[in-house]
Amino acid sequence: MMNASERNATRKLRRVGKKLLKKSSVHKLLPLLQKLESLLSSLEQEPTEPIQESLVPSKKALISDKLLRHTDEDVKLSVLSCITEITRITAPDAPYDDEQMKEIFKLIAASFEKLSHISGHEKALDILDNVDKVKLCMVMLDLECNDLAIEMFKHFLRFIRSNHPRNAIHSMESIMTLILQESDDISPDLLRPLLDSVWNENKALSPMSWILGEKVIRNCAVKLKPYLMKAVESSGRALNEYADIVTDICQNKSESVNVIFQMVLNF
Repeated sequence: MMNASERNATRKLRRVGKKLLKKSSVHKLLPLLQKLESLLSSLEQEPTEPIQESLVPSKKALISDKLLRHTDEDVKLSVLSCITEITRITAPDAPYDDEQMKEIFKLIAASFEKLSHISGHEKALDILDNVDKVKLCMVMLDLECNDLAIEMFKHFLRFIRSNHPRNAIHSMESIMTLILQESDDISPDLLRPLLDSVWNENKALSPMSWILGEKVIRNCAVKLKPYLMKAVESSGRALNEYADIVTDICQNKSESVNVIFQMVLNF
């Protein structure tokens, strides 16, 4: 039997979901989406059956063309933010089918362009946080959305700023590290944005990008070892034009890399 709090939540979720299914103007949609996001953020994972049922109208509305492909950027970002909240709630199960999730991932990757914008960056940070929390990039890899992984790397390394919250920077690092660690094969195209970030000339031009790239490479030193030299050669730059960690991995000089590599071999 539902308690009063759960009854209240299901009632509100149904009401908002039904309103979102109707055609509305932007000035009506944004408060509705904000209300839905607030309700979703208060829900725990593994919700009860009544809560799951009350989410159905919202899930249906959010995936509709009129919302997911809305022409207003604020609406589109709010929709994506709500969807990532729903993925958090339903995890480890995806809330939509594979083709719908692929479309969602395209829009999520594109939303990270907003990380450096005055308008929309807060929603982009919310989306980033949920992608990290739920490890949503694992689903993306399962669906073989490798081009979107490359796009995410490019956006993180291009749009990272010193005024981003610490947890947002950690989320970027965490997502990139997880993608590399869990990839069956690492292409030069995926490594190119990382190498560009730790190119020596980039250290002064974009120090935050340099720091992020160096951390991710260090985190994945053992995994990258078989791939990094080939990526350096395909870049057209000399090995000594990159951060020391790149040289250390490629020339097997890094003590920490050797220790970790030996641990992996002995495991």
